[in-house]
Amino acid sequence: MSKDLFGKALLDYQNDNYSEDIITSTNISDEDSLPLPYLFRRYSEMPKLEQTALQLAKGKVLDVGCGAGSHALWLQDKGVTVKAIDSSKGAVEVALKRGVTNTELKPLLEETETFDTILLLMNGTGIFQELSQVAHYLKHLKSLLNPDGQILIDSSDISYMYEDDDGGMWLDLNQGYPGELDYFLSYKGEKETPMKWLYLDFETLKTACLTIGLKCDKVIDGEHFDYLARLF
Repeated sequence: MSKDLFGKALLDYQNDNYSEDIITSTNISDEDSLPLPYLFRRYSEMPKLEQTALQLAKGKVLDVGCGAGSHALWLQDKGVTVKAIDSSKGAVEVALKRGVTNTELKPLLEETETFDTILLLMNGTGIFQELSQVAHYLKHLKSLLNPDGQILIDSSDISYMYEDDDGGMWLDLNQGYPGELDYFLSYKGEKETPMKWLYLDFETLKTACLTIGLKCDKVIDGEHFDYLARLF
């Protein structure tokens, strides 16, 4: 079971107990810090991909994996009807404290309402966990769309992380899809239960969408192998 260290970190920052950042790593990358202030950023501090997604959001919006609620708050301030969900109890508490009016502690697969726009940002495909789960999640997302609804999701092609100094690839094809990672998180010396996290290149996402009857367009490329896609 998750210890919700992510939620604890968000609560510490919200309650002015900020003393250190979250530490993350994967099975193919070394430890890196995730600064807590970044999770509370304003619209002007967000990457272009996120700003674009927020601008494209329309109608009734579902913000999946809302975290501290930064995306939902911006939409709410613009008069947009938005529901924010997260599987982190601490994150939901923080989003509520910051003023997100409709927030629920709920995994995506338990959501049953329908929406005009569904947002999955900050590597939204991560929630799918593994390539074998993508179609399952996409079918559920499709079932939550109103007529003419859209899903705005971002991810990255991380194949560059498997390149050696000579530009060759050290990818072990027996290991499965290269975007399937084991994700590790720690906070204040405590380690979270490891989890699966999925990065999807655009063509793989597009193919998965086609198999379940969703169209997939690339909206914009980011600055570092990332992209924003619109599914409809």
